Amino acid sequence: MGSLSSAHNISDLRELARKRLPRMVFDYIDGGADDEVTLRDNPGRFADYKLNFKTLVDISEIDMRTSVMGAESTAPIVVTPTAAQRLFHPKGGESAVARAAKKAGLIYCLSTLGSTTIERVAELTDGPKWFQVYVWKDRAIVEKALERARTAGFTGVILTVDVPVAGNRERDHVNAFTIPPKINARTVSQVLARPGYLMDMLGSPEIAAANWADMDTGGMGIIEFLNSQFDRTVTWEHARWMKEVWGGPFAIKGICRADDARRCLDAGADAVWISNHGGRQLDTSPATIDTLPDIVAAVRGQADIILDGGVRRGTDIIKAIALGATAVAVGRPYLYGLGAAGEAGVSRALELLMTSLERDMALTGVAKLSDLTPDFVRRP
Repeated sequence: MGSLSSAHNISDLRELARKRLPRMVFDYIDGGADDEVTLRDNPGRFADYKLNFKTLVDISEIDMRTSVMGAESTAPIVVTPTAAQRLFHPKGGESAVARAAKKAGLIYCLSTLGSTTIERVAELTDGPKWFQVYVWKDRAIVEKALERARTAGFTGVILTVDVPVAGNRERDHVNAFTIPPKINARTVSQVLARPGYLMDMLGSPEIAAANWADMDTGGMGIIEFLNSQFDRTVTWEHARWMKEVWGGPFAIKGICRADDARRCLDAGADAVWISNHGGRQLDTSPATIDTLPDIVAAVRGQADIILDGGVRRGTDIIKAIALGATAVAVGRPYLYGLGAAGEAGVSRALELLMTSLERDMALTGVAKLSDLTPDFVRRP
């Protein structure tokens, strides 16, 4: 199967995860919406931007440190929120990812649909951490979650706005996959084909939306109940309400347009988070790197800018920072590592990104992030 020492890039970790995980679980990480055009474009378009490197620059000391929404980070990399991480490594999950982020000195983000509680994550890391939420129909649910996050020491909140309804992720339909997985002929056969994963699953507690386990769902399953709480009437007024309730550093995630970036500022956002949900929502939406320059121009330095989608190499990070992003966020890279080898795999993914960023900054001819300017990038 191979080992982490043989993983020299994120693609290698992806292959290790593919070999260890049941197909339905791997496809849930790996897949996108409809024809997966945006899924392919996110990493593909990075390659179309070229780097104009400088020479004869003192690069004896490379400084990758930055601050995002007031949180200090050893590199401009945010560990983005993803749901149900114990699904990808039943014994580790969010606990493994939070510990790895702490060791790397990076900002960790917990999904509101995480399979580990807010309080447990707080016990595992005293590093910078943010909590991701949606605006649900029952505002009291949201307020309670924010108060728990505040009490546990989370310093930032992320409002995800690009999921008014779930995208059409056809791989999940083919695999008859749900969260938590339902027992049927297809799912059972896939799990039986991965005995190592099966043993981890059998020796671990049930995978569920841990932060809502004690909720009165009126007889519905917890995931079904939470899905019913998605509010199609959400507007920018609700984003303003969220900022007021939280009162601290606040990011709005799922932005693709310059005019929406301006509305984020009007709503009080401290960070505009450029994202198309990893190509999992509206297919044929533009690659995030293509939307970055217009959003930077619209924000005019009035908020931090975070970009996710397709980041696989240090050169990708350099291009995003040079074009005006404060930081990038990564999801699939560390999930491949998590699926391949738990906490050690996550650490390997983050190490690969940080090592390549340090090396590629030296090769680009910059010693610190603030040296990166748009003239380093030749646009397609």
